[in-house]
Amino acid sequence: MQKSDFERMTLPKSPGVYFFRDGRRRILYIGKATNLRARVRSYFAKDIRESRGALIEKMVNDAKTLDWQETDSVLEALILEANLIKKYQPPANTDNKDNKSFNYLVITQEDFPRVLIVRGRELFTKWSDADIKYLFGPFPQGGVLKDALKIVRKIFPFRDRCAPASPARAKSKPNAVARTKNKPCFNAQIGLCPGVCSGAISKREYARIMRNIVLFFKGKKSKLITQLRKEMQIRAQKEAFEQAATLRNQIFALEHINDAHLIGEAFRASSGGNVFSRIEAYDVAHISETARVGVMVVLEDGEPAKREYRKFIIQTKAQGDTAALYEIMTRRFDNEWQLPKLIVVDGGTAQINVAKRVLKEHGYEIQVVGVVKDDKHRPKEIRGNRMITRTYEKQILLANAEAHRFAIKFHRNKLRKKLLNNSI
Repeated sequence: MQKSDFERMTLPKSPGVYFFRDGRRRILYIGKATNLRARVRSYFAKDIRESRGALIEKMVNDAKTLDWQETDSVLEALILEANLIKKYQPPANTDNKDNKSFNYLVITQEDFPRVLIVRGRELFTKWSDADIKYLFGPFPQGGVLKDALKIVRKIFPFRDRCAPASPARAKSKPNAVARTKNKPCFNAQIGLCPGVCSGAISKREYARIMRNIVLFFKGKKSKLITQLRKEMQIRAQKEAFEQAATLRNQIFALEHINDAHLIGEAFRASSGGNVFSRIEAYDVAHISETARVGVMVVLEDGEPAKREYRKFIIQTKAQGDTAALYEIMTRRFDNEWQLPKLIVVDGGTAQINVAKRVLKEHGYEIQVVGVVKDDKHRPKEIRGNRMITRTYEKQILLANAEAHRFAIKFHRNKLRKKLLNNSI
């Protein structure tokens, strides 16, 4: 497929799923996107082999047509992508990949089922069919699935690790079985578990929650909302107004699922205190424009996640840190890696503007802050949203310092190799 073919298309800038097809209309590859147009455009970059690999480069060359399907939210695009990959098994999605590396959503076969993210290597070796009631996936990116499940859990609280309240004989009715109430687990206290561990919910009520989650992950949001509306009307007619209000909030959250802050307000779920779930920091290192490199480091829940770190050898001939930063971030957002909640750049207004430009080109809205240094390269000021810079100062400075350390180490190694090669 040629870039000119793409340029003639009028892809929307909304979330959705796209399909590359060959000349016989067979699906070669399925992907999801926050911004369909920006995402598909990335496949026609000059460095597609370096950024996505030889398999994807071949897929684009073999493709003759492109189709797409819009969704109401990125979360629904994620679910639709997984369901379609499972159905069609496109070669560019599955070739050269071991199913054991994928992630799956498992709903267990229990009276009060758990909802868990399970790695393929564990699923295929430690789980049996008798353990699983529902299985969704594969999901290529575990981090994205984890974030998605956090949103779903705010709407439909569920059990993951806690044990159900133990059954006990009721004193008033010898033949009846009551549930021994235990102290609620932490998730129950913050509204993410309906109280399975404390006996606060019946098996029948919990089954309704599971039904709702199953419908959502099957991609049947419209049917789910219709059922919730019917239940809300029934509860209201019975004057069970508190239960009706809960259903109303669930419907509202589903209809506004792109607006994460609205979901948070509706369900008052904990966001983990003053820690962003994912922060990405970028830095550039060089000596007089030689051996130019850049890095991306990641903090997850306030701690360095070194498995997520990335290195970039700067390829652009344009000089200056802003040109290098533009290249790094463009290459980063051409990949469907987990999205950060906050971006930290090393520098001031110029670097912040470059980061915002890349985000705009890719269709993302993510907060950006910059760490300005003094002449001794010590943090002097954090620029950006004042509430964010004050609240998350410790995490911002940690991310910036870690990016600087990682960039310097990478630069020194590259420079050392260059010197050794020149001396041979």
